[in-house]
Amino acid sequence: MKKTAGWRSKLFLLAMAGCVQFLVLSTVAMFLYPGGTYSDEDTAGYAFHQNFFSDLGRTAAHNGDSNTVSMVLFIIALSLAGLSLIVFFLAVPPHFAENRTARRLSLIGSTVGVISGIGFIGIAAVPADVNRTLHTNFVYVAFTGFLLVVFCYSAAILKSRTYPRAYAYAYFAYAAILALYLVILFSGPEVETTGGLTIQAVGQKIVVYTGIICVVIQSYGAYRVERWRLSQGTLGQEQQTLKS
Repeated sequence: MKKTAGWRSKLFLLAMAGCVQFLVLSTVAMFLYPGGTYSDEDTAGYAFHQNFFSDLGRTAAHNGDSNTVSMVLFIIALSLAGLSLIVFFLAVPPHFAENRTARRLSLIGSTVGVISGIGFIGIAAVPADVNRTLHTNFVYVAFTGFLLVVFCYSAAILKSRTYPRAYAYAYFAYAAILALYLVILFSGPEVETTGGLTIQAVGQKIVVYTGIICVVIQSYGAYRVERWRLSQGTLGQEQQTLKS
């Protein structure tokens, strides 16, 4: 059991590393993006408030130039981030084994979390300029799925007798941001206009970067709980309450 716990600790660290590598590689890809946006193909380079993350994964930039280097970096970055999410959600349910309701919520949350992770991998695998419909559907799966994940794990943490509640509040904070973004995504202004494109692109940046922060916080929390349980020798059958 200690070996299993040790591996879970490493998986939580891996999830944090997946977030960091996405930040690094996507930032590099932005500097290498040739140029152009949905509303203006003549813009030079990557416009932070006008380009989407998905623009980095296009086979050709909006200005018509080849986007191979940026695309490869984006595919690697988002695929590894998606795999990191899958790893995290496969590893975390044992933390909620002591309570039946919390266990069920965590299993539902992790099932949807794995699907959400697959959605992010799908976004990377299907460039927007190759199949925009399928690419967009993966976007919907990834982000709407993650909202359900956030609610399930928030509730699971609050039901747990041992998991620090501060991490539930972190989930709730991100849920508010993600829910607002989904409203913008489904009902917001169209990207064909400059103003609408800015709202959509900036909204995406906010939800992605805060999502990264949320996953890092949750991965650190899971790592901390795992190490605490290992040190106590309980490994899922806790008799004490872990203080935040």
